[in-house]
This record gives sequence, C-alpha cells and structure tokens, in this order.
Amino acid sequence: MAAVVLVGALLAGCGQSAPAPGDPTTGAGAAPSSAPLPASVTKVLPTAYQRLASSADALDPAAGYPRSVDKGAATWSTKPVSDWTSGFFPGEMWLARELTGDQAWTARAQRWTAPIASQVTRTDTHDLGFVVDDSFGDQLTATGAGADDVVTAARSLATRYSPKVHAIKSWDTEGDDDQRGTWRFPVIIDTTMNLALLDRAAALPGGDPAWKGIATQHALTASRTNMRPDGSVAHVAVFDPDTGAFLKRDTWQGAAPDSTWSRGQGWAIHGFAAQARAAADPELRAAAQKAADWWLSHTAPGSRVPAWDFSKPTEERDTSAAAVAASGLLDLADQVGGPDGARYRQAAGETLDELATKDVAPSGPALLAHATGGKPQDDEVDVGIVYADYYFLEAARRWTDPART
Repeated sequence: MAAVVLVGALLAGCGQSAPAPGDPTTGAGAAPSSAPLPASVTKVLPTAYQRLASSADALDPAAGYPRSVDKGAATWSTKPVSDWTSGFFPGEMWLARELTGDQAWTARAQRWTAPIASQVTRTDTHDLGFVVDDSFGDQLTATGAGADDVVTAARSLATRYSPKVHAIKSWDTEGDDDQRGTWRFPVIIDTTMNLALLDRAAALPGGDPAWKGIATQHALTASRTNMRPDGSVAHVAVFDPDTGAFLKRDTWQGAAPDSTWSRGQGWAIHGFAAQARAAADPELRAAAQKAADWWLSHTAPGSRVPAWDFSKPTEERDTSAAAVAASGLLDLADQVGGPDGARYRQAAGETLDELATKDVAPSGPALLAHATGGKPQDDEVDVGIVYADYYFLEAARRWTDPART
C-alpha cells in the first residue's frame, strides 16, 4: 500500500488530476486506485473509442481484420482472420466495454470475435494466444462466454510443445530460403505472450491442468536462453529438436543477434510478469524484473518510447513496444510492491503519458502513430498498428486492475 501512496504523490506532482466519479473514460466498476490515470490518457480515451467504433461499424470481418495504417491514410490495411494480429481488434472492443461499462460494445465485439472460431484447431502456429486469448479470452473475462473455443485453442497450441526442448516451437522454418531455414526449433520471445491462453484454459471445464505446467516451463526456458545475463533479450533462441540443446541466440526483427529489439524487450516484461503471476514463480518474477530494470535503464522520463531497436537510437520509434512494456510494468508493479513496484508503476505512467501527449495520430482510424512492425523487412515502419492500440487500452484497464488477464 505504501508503494501505491508513493506513486500517487509522484503522479500528483506531474499534474495528473483525478477523474470525476463515474467518468466513462477511466472505467466504470473498476477497482478504486489512489493514483488516477494520467490526465493525458483520460483525455484521449474518448478519441480511441470513437475511432474504434467507427472502424468496427464500417468494416466487415469477412473482408479482413485491421492491422496497420500508413501515415496520412484514412483506412486500415487488413489481413485475413488467419493473421497473427486478428485477435487484437475485437480485443480492443472487449477492453472498451470494460473501461466504459457501455454494453453497446458487446454486439460489436461479438461480431468481430465470432469468425475467429475458425482458427482454434490450428496446430501450425504459436500465435493462438494473440489470436484467440485476445478475442475469446477477453470475451470470457467480460461475459463468461467463449470457454470452449479457449480450451480448443489451448489444446492446439500445446501440440507444439517439446519435452526435450522444454518449450513451444514458435515457427516452422525448415526450408525457408533465408537464415531462418537453418533454425530447426526456434523459440522467439513473442511466444511468452501466447502462454496466457494455456493458463486460462487449464482452469476451465475440459481443460488440462498440464497446460499450465507447459506455460511455466516454456517461460523458464525463454528466461534462461532468450534473456542475456544483463537482462536484455534476444528475439530468437535456437535449439536442436533431437537433443533439446540450446544452440545460439539470433534475430529476425531486431537489428542484429546481439542487439535488443524494443518490442521483444516489451514482450519479455509483459510475458514473464504474466507467467510469474500465474505460476507464483519467483524465478520468473526475477526475470520480469531483470527485463524491466534493463528497459528502465535504457529509457528515461520524457523519452520512454524507444527506437525500434535499442542499438538504433536515432531511427524510428516504436509506440507498440512502449504500450506493451507499460502494460507489463503495471502487472509487475502490483506483484512486487514496495519501492520497486512504485518505480515500475511510475515508469508505466510516464510511458502512457508520453504516448498520449506525443503519439496520438492527428487523424485516421488508429489511435497511436509511430509504431514499427518489421524494420529489417521494411514492413510497417512508422505506422499506426492495431496491437499498439490494444496494449494502450490494456494498460489503461490495468491501471486500476493490474491483475487483469
């Protein structure tokens, strides 16, 4: 509790004011917090809701799911429901429902969630957490519906687990005509974000309690291999599937194998914190703190949104990395408490404030501008991107409910 009071004092010193009672921008029915959302975030949330509702009502999920918006563009570029990002758009609507208490979001969210049921039996991807847990899982949190789809998706994801490697295989890269073709069993840090699906489903009727053990073990493996001794994180850890041996660290979306891709560092903070909470595991909590401390030592108040890779500080920033990290920091702060918890929560508040004051797109369907999807591939560079908006809303929801999954 002392940590919360300290943070309240810090934020008050930054001029952040409390919302009016019942203010729909900060969450009807949310648990009270002595530290209100940064005023800048409260101010932009209505814009987020308006843009989200407009896109949800105007677009058709059968034609594709919103993914990114080029600078100056008036519409989303879309991808099929099979794309790894399809769950974020309906997930935003479930978050909006929670934040506002407005039941009008329910029909919108259901319309965009229902087609994702076609993906729950896939065993060719590690991304079922992003696709299913951020849609059906968020629906389950909000309404109690969708349990069967969550369980089926978790069963599918669990088929990719190797008891030799002690991890889920992220990508099927054999035969690729680039460096990934040499990776027989890659584990990317992104996969930690998909583990919450297993934790959720393990506790549901028809779920397998062993799935929670798979999630914990995968996170432990990633914390020991993707993470370097200094707390920075490599995008890819490569293993020998026959022996389970860890072979090397590499990258696909980072600048170099020994650099730190900023969204990957955000994934680590968020993913390790989530698994530490789910498993009550002190090693994973320490890993999350190590990743968070590295992040905080390489960002600063007023510049909490990093470049797409920390080794390229003068290049494009990545608002999606910052939003992911802010949400993870709030979860971690709640778990550790004390001075460290206050420090993490303060940094999350600074990050959200920076995003809300510097990075809201002046127009168009996305809330946040300046996200970078895949710089080495020259793909989605300095754009609005659906998962940046999702994690911004998730962080806003976690401000008063840090344990929200």
